[in-house]
Amino acid sequence: MGPTLLFKARLCLKVICARTMCTKGMRPGERKSSHRQTKTDKTIRQSDRQTDSFTARRVPSFPASVFAAGTAKRTTEMLKRKTALSSLEQEDEAEDQPRRRGGFKTGGMCYLRGSYRLVAPERPLSPTEWKKLKETACDPERFDVQMMTLLLKSGAELDIAKSLLTFVALDTGTMSYHLLLQYLTLCVKGGHDAEVLDIYQIMRRAFPTLDTGASTLFIKTFSRTPSWREALHILRDMKKVISPSPRNYSDIIGGALLHGDAATAWQLYDEIIEEGMSPLPDTWQALFEGRAKGNGGETGNMSQADYGKRLLGALGYMRDNQVYPQQRLADTIKTSFQSLPGHKWSGEWTTVTPKGVCKCCGSELESIQLTQEEYQRLKDRVMADIIQGKDVFNKTTPEELESFKAFVKRKPLFDVVVDGLNVANIAKGRQSEMLLAVLCELEQLGLTALVLGRKHMLQPSRAWDRHNMGLIQKKAHCFFTENTSEDDPFLLYATLHSGNHCRFLSRDLMRDHKACLPDALTRRLFFKWQRGHQLVIHGIVQLGRRVRFQMIPPYDTIIQSSGGSWHIPYDDSVDRSSYEVPQRWLCLTNKH
Repeated sequence: MGPTLLFKARLCLKVICARTMCTKGMRPGERKSSHRQTKTDKTIRQSDRQTDSFTARRVPSFPASVFAAGTAKRTTEMLKRKTALSSLEQEDEAEDQPRRRGGFKTGGMCYLRGSYRLVAPERPLSPTEWKKLKETACDPERFDVQMMTLLLKSGAELDIAKSLLTFVALDTGTMSYHLLLQYLTLCVKGGHDAEVLDIYQIMRRAFPTLDTGASTLFIKTFSRTPSWREALHILRDMKKVISPSPRNYSDIIGGALLHGDAATAWQLYDEIIEEGMSPLPDTWQALFEGRAKGNGGETGNMSQADYGKRLLGALGYMRDNQVYPQQRLADTIKTSFQSLPGHKWSGEWTTVTPKGVCKCCGSELESIQLTQEEYQRLKDRVMADIIQGKDVFNKTTPEELESFKAFVKRKPLFDVVVDGLNVANIAKGRQSEMLLAVLCELEQLGLTALVLGRKHMLQPSRAWDRHNMGLIQKKAHCFFTENTSEDDPFLLYATLHSGNHCRFLSRDLMRDHKACLPDALTRRLFFKWQRGHQLVIHGIVQLGRRVRFQMIPPYDTIIQSSGGSWHIPYDDSVDRSSYEVPQRWLCLTNKH
């Protein structure tokens, strides 16, 4: 910003308020039902009558788990294509409007039946030219802000925005907070750091306080300049009014490391944790890059040994909070370990076998099963927060819940609890047939099953055939709730009551119920238990044919360390949904 404009701005400015089970083939000794089955077919689930449990055996080509990264993407790609096509059609429609409705363009404006659409100029304009455009505007009082917003959205050159500011200063004798904020955003977006520093001096003198948006933009810019410590002052001012965001902290941490102050960076990282916020991926990226770029045995004002301990603590936090690094961060972690002085770490990209063994080093990963303490904690919290909740009448009635508890106590421990409606609705119009096919498979595997349904399923209809429903009640224990009750809480209760061996069969991913849990630790335990106990049908279900289930991995997908190795699951794409887990791993081994 030139000296003339700075002088005029200082004189004229006025304050203006402004986120398994898989089966194939038959059990040994069973009579073949089709010539397509071979001796190599294996049953991967079998009953263990002595332990009331069943185990998994590997078969070739497991179906992917519903929790595997990228699974959800395949079900949304078609919707995205349709949305994109619809957007293109709307854009074509909008472009045709001026022509079809008698519109015309002139002088940088697009007129349409008395209204207009501003068009950003392609070069800086003189005050006279800006004045002509303003005179043709329908809302001259907001012309400057509307035009600056358009310049920001269109990515216009800085000189064009400067010429607009010059015109506003000469024309009105003042510039509003909102106008300067838009100009500031344009400067930060374009990387015009020197211009941002000038704007900072102007706004500090003209306005008593800065809003969160302006403070965030100034922190972002100062953090990448030699004046990065000014960002610390802005952060302290923000803390007097609101809690700064993880983005604010991340920018300053990056600036501190960039300028050799690792101690301040880690102090700010500790503040993030103490405030109960989760660090951004950029924060960890900066911290691990700071270690990887350290030279001469020192990392800024912190020793390599101390810095290494802090990084191990960061990995521990990522483990405890089930954070999966992106590919870029995983690569930086690999480089950081390999550059540790006095150690011989080796990093390899790898995958894990269906049995949970690292294909690189041969280590066995942690089990997906909860400990006894974790299981009891989860069971208690599910009962209190999901099944009963704040108001039991929202999901069932006290009488029905007590009746179900008594029912479960009278029955033997279940191996599988089936969400009857969810499973049956695989095929509309043939619900009872679908449910019967699944129960035939479970019976053939020798598993004790409980089917949860609603009372309307007992009323004969085309969907709920009387004969099929009779067979279902012979092959499994059944409990039918009122039609207005939610059956998922009953399913969770019965599964947890039956013990750690019991699975539940449903396509419902239980995200709403997981959200009912009061704290992050219990939600993580629920997700771990769910991945180790939920069965999902794979492929087509047809009565008289074998039913296949997606595999339940026996290992936990989480950052873990054992002996002289680290195993870090990471995202190698952007396809993973929040309820999915990565399939790729970084294996780090220390060769003494």
